[in-house]
Amino acid sequence: MKLFDASPTFFAFLLGHILAMEVLAWLLIYLLGPGWVPSALAAFILAISQAQSWCLQHDLGHASIFKKSRWNHVAQKFVMGQLKGFSAHWWNFRHFQHHAKPNIFHKDPDVTVAPVFLLGESSVEYGKKKRRYLPYNQQHLYFFLIGPPLLTLVNFEVENLAYMLVCMQWADLLWAASFYARFFLSYFPFYGVPGVLLFFVAVRVLESHWFVWITQMNHIPKEIGHEKHRDWVSSQLAATCNVEPSLFTNWFSGHLNFQIEHQCQHTLSTPSLFPRMPRHNYSRVAPLVKSLCAKHGLSYEVKPFLTALVDIVR
Repeated sequence: MKLFDASPTFFAFLLGHILAMEVLAWLLIYLLGPGWVPSALAAFILAISQAQSWCLQHDLGHASIFKKSRWNHVAQKFVMGQLKGFSAHWWNFRHFQHHAKPNIFHKDPDVTVAPVFLLGESSVEYGKKKRRYLPYNQQHLYFFLIGPPLLTLVNFEVENLAYMLVCMQWADLLWAASFYARFFLSYFPFYGVPGVLLFFVAVRVLESHWFVWITQMNHIPKEIGHEKHRDWVSSQLAATCNVEPSLFTNWFSGHLNFQIEHQCQHTLSTPSLFPRMPRHNYSRVAPLVKSLCAKHGLSYEVKPFLTALVDIVR
């Protein structure tokens, strides 16, 4: 069915609209000055650009755009490094573990967020018995203060830098440095040092909200716990759900609303392919995955967009 064939036009548009937003944000400040309204609007546009860059580098990390893996890896270094200021190796190190064991304690780094949060079956028990560090049975209250606002700004920035230094990823460090050099040189003339730092923090905080809500709506409301030793398909479906598609949801989530298809692609291909299917084909493969689940009596959960977001809190 040629479902592993990528559309160059689709991905060229994605990169083009990311770069266009970067230019538009700078032009707003250049033409209107560094006032509160232009600055807030520019920060919002840059946050969208950063969010879409996460999605594009995710595609490249899964080698789903170019036919040769090396081209995907080089392009991922550019998007992750120059456009975002992060390490491609760091992301792949985390993300491949997540795909292997989603929502499994001590194996999926996406649910290993102690000591700030505890997820899954042990969190309330730990809180009531006052084990570890914080009142985890009340973590839903302080989640909004330090979860969505600070994940990218604090957790990812620190972890990313530590990874590059400890693992001596000097090429990634240079790529990341090129992002910060470009960002600060672009906005320093308008804001000065304190202002450009504040502007950078605003972009990261806005971007962080997107990252938390969009990436977790498919996993956090599902089962989180210790290894159950299920077969591959069952383990993926127990930890994953979909969100109803629409043109906006597909774009806004980077097609992560088709998370079941993305997670379960290992089962639809030979082991050497892994989840390399271009995301614009998820809607075409979805009926096949759904029929596979129905055939074997497995749950294929699809939620409305707002329900998926509320379920994170619930």
